Amino acid sequence: MVEYNSRYTRTPRSEKLKWVEHMVKLMDNQFRFPGTNFRFGLDPILGFIPVAGDLASFAVSATIVMTMARHGASNKLVVLMLLNIALDTIIGSIPILGNIFDFFFKANERNVRMMREHYEEGKYQGSGKNIIIGVGIGILVLFILLIWALWELAEWAYHIIADLF
Repeated sequence: MVEYNSRYTRTPRSEKLKWVEHMVKLMDNQFRFPGTNFRFGLDPILGFIPVAGDLASFAVSATIVMTMARHGASNKLVVLMLLNIALDTIIGSIPILGNIFDFFFKANERNVRMMREHYEEGKYQGSGKNIIIGVGIGILVLFILLIWALWELAEWAYHIIADLF
């Protein structure tokens, strides 16, 4: 069933977006720990399968974002959603810590919440260029700090070895 507004045009809650909501529930909230209100989905379970599980979760999340992008999500919103799934994938791939993180950080649920705010409240309008530039600068700074730390470590190791001989 497709919902229509007063001008007989499709609203954001078309059949494709109902599919998105179903997939988000499956990935983030399908199951409940007995005796609690804590919910989780397939995402943290797939995280227990090394590499393939994280790739499968990323593929489903990326498909969800692509579907939302096709249904009118602004560029800024798409960039924010991609950052959510990148964070989920990167931290989620760390053994043990990533598995725990996956139970609590529900990227798909966050993305759907942002999508609703986009449609209902007009948030996240505009370009995502500033976000991309900010993330790029952040990555560049981290890369420079990593190079500096490795340089300091190499220098320290050189002095240790030189003192031994």
